[in-house]
Amino acid sequence: MSYILHLSILLVVAKILEWVFEKKDIHPIIAHILTGILLGPFVLGIVEPTEDLRVLSEFGLLMMMLYMGLTSNFSAIAQNKLKATVVASLGVAFSFILGFLTVYLFGKGVTAALFVGITLGNTAIEVTSGVLVRERVKREVSSVLMGAAFADDIIAVYLIGLLTGLTQGEFSLIPMLILTFKIVVFILGVLLLSEFVFKRSKRFYQVIKDLHIFFTFTIVLTFALAVIAENIGLNQIIGAYLAGLTISRLRERKDPLIISRIKLNELINDLEIVLTEFFIPLFFIFVGLMFNPEISEISIPMIMTLYASAVLGKLIGCGLGMKVFGNSWRDAILVGIGMGGRGSLELAILKFGLESGLIDEGLFAMIVIVSMLTALTTPIFFRHAVRKLS
Repeated sequence: MSYILHLSILLVVAKILEWVFEKKDIHPIIAHILTGILLGPFVLGIVEPTEDLRVLSEFGLLMMMLYMGLTSNFSAIAQNKLKATVVASLGVAFSFILGFLTVYLFGKGVTAALFVGITLGNTAIEVTSGVLVRERVKREVSSVLMGAAFADDIIAVYLIGLLTGLTQGEFSLIPMLILTFKIVVFILGVLLLSEFVFKRSKRFYQVIKDLHIFFTFTIVLTFALAVIAENIGLNQIIGAYLAGLTISRLRERKDPLIISRIKLNELINDLEIVLTEFFIPLFFIFVGLMFNPEISEISIPMIMTLYASAVLGKLIGCGLGMKVFGNSWRDAILVGIGMGGRGSLELAILKFGLESGLIDEGLFAMIVIVSMLTALTTPIFFRHAVRKLS
């Protein structure tokens, strides 16, 4: 019963803070994370980040990625795949360099500096998607943001592989080639599925006609691709996002009666309320619950320098990537800011680094704080930029 009570308290406080923040024009994501921080071990200690809440938060994360995939435009992302890859690569490179130099200059050692550089190089696709759920930007910017965040996570997989080799004291080319092969086969397989099933298959029309069957099929596909993605070395949120993205290709079907689009819109509308009001907030609340650093081991100057490195690395790198393709400064700044958030994958990487002895408890706590700061401030910066630059 305490589990239900804690869940109720978290949601009620989150909604109250959200309503208060809305009057001040503050993004709801901030209210959700602050709810977890205030009620969790770091401040009041009323609610612990239990296994039950973790499972719910992971489900909420998967559902959010499914929703973002469903509302994405596959053709737009496909058209911008080269741009998204370049934007992601430059963002990773600049963030890595700044993060590495910061940690190294603060005397933490080369290994720790490499690890932090890799960690800061990644963008949280869930923070980016959470921002785009709330903010309206033109299709090209949103497609590049989601495509770059997706490519960013693929890059992170390679870097994690490098870290694994580093912890074992060696680096082998064969495991990386095998990992590359599995990732390529998985992504190409999903793309073929989307092309021949969702876009062209006439038999799939029977699934679409019944919304209940369509909903069940969508959930099953989401879990299946998430499990496959995790087993081949990707993060499960990649699989969930790809599930939504493939189903979104129903918009491209040659359907004179536009039944496919109607049913897809019905599915999205049915999912939207329960996801945006329940499951998505739970993920960000749990992020707040996990925030519990050791105060005595925290260096404020190092946190601020790392935070500046995280934000500027993406702003400069991703913005430069947009300018390479001749985009306006407005679009370059929006993409650079939108790519600034860090989240769940970073926490997983940090846990790996701590358990492997690559970083100590103090550095672990400080990177967690930096990750939370970027998750908190990215929506604010993005909303401010959208309004000022529109």
